[in-house]
Amino acid sequence: MNYNDFLKMIPEASLVAILIILFVSDFVTAKKESRKWFNPLACVLLFINTILCLTITSSENAFEGMYVTTSSVNIMKAILSMGTFIVVLQSRVWAEKSGKEGEFYMLIVSTLLGMFAMMSAGNFLMFFLGLEMASVPLACAVAFDKHSKNSAEGAAKFILTATFSSGVMLYGISFLYGACGTLYFEDIAANINANPLTIAGLVFFFSGLGFKISLVPFHFWTADTYQGAPTTVTGYLSIISKGAAAFTLLSILFHVFSSMVEYWHVMMMIVIVLSITIANLFAIRQNELKRFMAFSSISQAGYIMLSAIGNDWTNSVSSLSYYVLIYIVANMAVFTIISVVEQNNNGKTEIDDYNGFYKTNPKLSFLMTIAMFSLGGIPPFAGMFSKFFVFMAGVNGADINTKMGVWAYAVVFIALINTVVSLYYYLKIVKAMYIKHSDAPLPTFKSDNNTKFALAICTSGIILFGVCSYIYEWIAAAA
Repeated sequence: MNYNDFLKMIPEASLVAILIILFVSDFVTAKKESRKWFNPLACVLLFINTILCLTITSSENAFEGMYVTTSSVNIMKAILSMGTFIVVLQSRVWAEKSGKEGEFYMLIVSTLLGMFAMMSAGNFLMFFLGLEMASVPLACAVAFDKHSKNSAEGAAKFILTATFSSGVMLYGISFLYGACGTLYFEDIAANINANPLTIAGLVFFFSGLGFKISLVPFHFWTADTYQGAPTTVTGYLSIISKGAAAFTLLSILFHVFSSMVEYWHVMMMIVIVLSITIANLFAIRQNELKRFMAFSSISQAGYIMLSAIGNDWTNSVSSLSYYVLIYIVANMAVFTIISVVEQNNNGKTEIDDYNGFYKTNPKLSFLMTIAMFSLGGIPPFAGMFSKFFVFMAGVNGADINTKMGVWAYAVVFIALINTVVSLYYYLKIVKAMYIKHSDAPLPTFKSDNNTKFALAICTSGIILFGVCSYIYEWIAAAA
């Protein structure tokens, strides 16, 4: 083993260092009544990790190809690290009340470490280890509220479906190993041919990772887990976990299964249409806000994966990374507000609780409206630009005179129609806040400084990331 290879894993090594610092700090100061410095420490460390990811622009190959990273991977790592920074930033009040602040931060950083390893995998074994490193601590985070039956139920459903999907995925990987005699991505790509064994391996692998992204029909755990998990964890699940899995799936499909593109293109098109359409229809019926956002996230997963049906890696990875960036700031704005309201509303998260919300909390109502508009793709907010780029990536290289080209345009058209449908249910929240009357609206309350800072970051991103064209150009240049 060449120990110098560890120096090529700066993003992962910095996360390990963060874990050690947080563990020692938590252990040494566990009996102190007040640790106001602990959350700022975690935030600063995650911010440093984000900067480190941005500064690494070269491609690296370590451990005989088991670890492979490129500038596009590092950009995605930086985006996810920034999202984790926002999650930790806005979680201070809830984490302090839980009495297990250090444990929560360590669980979150542990899952991020697993996601980083998964995205940089050059071997299916490394990929699977990273996936499980992310999944197990995430299940613990879902069950973090040990006094809540919903939290325990959500964690049970999450871990059971995660275990099942991992088994399905391993079954598919074993087929690929049997057909190609290797687990290295490059070697499989060079030797793979479309035959019953490799097609079955592709299907099982895709099915397993579809559970992680919560694509239809692999989505059944999502609503119950999102509702049961602490709101901060729900936000993390819906954004960071989904973004890492989607990026990894895109990378493996393009780099490992490129010779079988006609097979996974058809699978992807069917799953995208089902995810966007079914999730939109179920979201309309929801009255509980976290379940509502769960079906919203399933729909958004379909939009994210639209980039995979294009024929150009640069456009696909750029549009996916940009979409995840915009999705992070918009979705975290929503979940930050849900968390604040939940803490001031006896833990209730029903949509009807927001009736007349603007009368008592006009600023939060305005920020929630901006976030919903962005999620729905209403201009001039950043969500409109992110949808535009995934639509363009979806039809990139598609020839309308061929059957696959017609299908690609049809899928994008269906996604466009569903965008109109999604506006209806996103505007339900706006309607509740501004139009519906309540005899007993939520009381006026003030947010803590961490929440204000997190909302400021998210709102700035929603407004600026769309109109500042160099953001997308910078991501595209890295690809």
